[in-house]
Amino acid sequence: MSRSRIPGALRCGALLMAGILATIAASGAADARGRRHHQHHHRVHRPAGEPVRAPAYASIVVDANSGRVMEETNADSPRHPASLTKMMTLYLLFERLEQGRIQLSTEMKVSAHAADQAPSKLGLAPGDTIDVDSAIKAIVTKSANDVAVVVAEALGGSESEFARLMTAKARELGMMHTNYHNASGLPDEAQITTARDQAILARALQDRFPKYFHYFSTRRFVYHGRAMRNHNHLLDRVAGVDGIKTGYIHESGFNIVTSVHRGERRIIAVVFGGRTAAWRDARVRSLIEANIGEAATKRTAPMVVEGWSSRNAAAAANAPPLPAPVPPAARNVAVPVPAVADSNANAPIKPHPVKTVAVIPDAAARTALSGRVEERPVAAPPEHEATVIPAAAGAEAPPSPARPASSSDSAAITGHTPAATAALARSRGPYMIQVGALDDESDARQRLANARAKAHGLLSDAIPFTEKIAKGDRALYRARFAGLEKSQAEAACRSLKRSEIPCFLLRN
Repeated sequence: MSRSRIPGALRCGALLMAGILATIAASGAADARGRRHHQHHHRVHRPAGEPVRAPAYASIVVDANSGRVMEETNADSPRHPASLTKMMTLYLLFERLEQGRIQLSTEMKVSAHAADQAPSKLGLAPGDTIDVDSAIKAIVTKSANDVAVVVAEALGGSESEFARLMTAKARELGMMHTNYHNASGLPDEAQITTARDQAILARALQDRFPKYFHYFSTRRFVYHGRAMRNHNHLLDRVAGVDGIKTGYIHESGFNIVTSVHRGERRIIAVVFGGRTAAWRDARVRSLIEANIGEAATKRTAPMVVEGWSSRNAAAAANAPPLPAPVPPAARNVAVPVPAVADSNANAPIKPHPVKTVAVIPDAAARTALSGRVEERPVAAPPEHEATVIPAAAGAEAPPSPARPASSSDSAAITGHTPAATAALARSRGPYMIQVGALDDESDARQRLANARAKAHGLLSDAIPFTEKIAKGDRALYRARFAGLEKSQAEAACRSLKRSEIPCFLLRN
């Protein structure tokens, strides 16, 4: 090559390099615009200057056959559900299908409001229609926000009214810490749930709609020539996974509710607050593998349907006691440190002797218990003493309004004698817990009812009762649950503490 041609080649190379750099710059600008657009639609707006915190981790694993909580981390802490919301949207849709009020072939009209939803969406236009079968598949695979609103308006008249129906259904299922404000899961500060509530919903979908649950295992959906793959990649990568839903918004991180069925064993695993989709998937996979081998092979838990939680007491009376949740650390499962710790995680521990007295009023009771039970001091385990509240009027939270008594309430409410209560309790388990000492017996009964509702089934087969004691010149009524194994009592106290109900352990 001659020297006269080298400068020309250099000029051509320089021009080519400049073109490449311009293309890269334009692509980078487009990517930045895309990220800003994504953040605009998927971030809850905050006041100026308020710090943005990383999503907080939460998880729970439930044995679907026994109902046992196998392990949990921050399972009752509020979280944004993101697209897990669509599980409830589909629950109400399946309910209408089951009732025969709509058919899989029913066409639903697309409104301007539905078409205007932020991605992810199917891209429907106002005036279009979509049949119910396609809508279900689009929600399960594409997590289509526009289709979720189409369903909401078709069933509820408006999205806001449908959200009200969603929240009402959550209450009927025992999801007491879930509020819905839209049908899709797009950001809304008031739309919250918990890992435990989402596990309840997953079990309810399985139990109530076995005819339709298979939709959650749809791998691929083709609509008008476009193929969409399910966001739940575990369907193809983990043996036994048969659903159910993923979700993401900035405030929640990457979430997932997963159903796993291997042989006769079935578990539900829920993870909130993943840093990435891959991290979330790896975390839930580790929870599955750590627990599936210990799940029950026979169904003993009641079906999770509307009103099931209020019937748990009767069903549990004929079932063996459920073991306590196993701490993740004891199972050699790595648990990431939550980004936002629970407020009571570092509560001070101070030993305090606790005295319990079994009152035996007559000879018949002594016969029932096969011997006299003597008064004796018992030291409660130190880990439970941090929540012991002195039996003084000002030490208790204001009692809730009293409600009519039910047949599942304490011995004082049902009319059983103290002797009969003591005999029955001793036949079931040697431990009891106390959840308060109040000035009024009706308040003590209400405390028992509140505690049972907040214990998530851990007290369903316990025997609640009130015990009157003298405190100086006044009377107090202890609210207690008896007939527990130690592991049950400890698990119940842990659960109640998270709901700010005082609790400590006693031995009969």
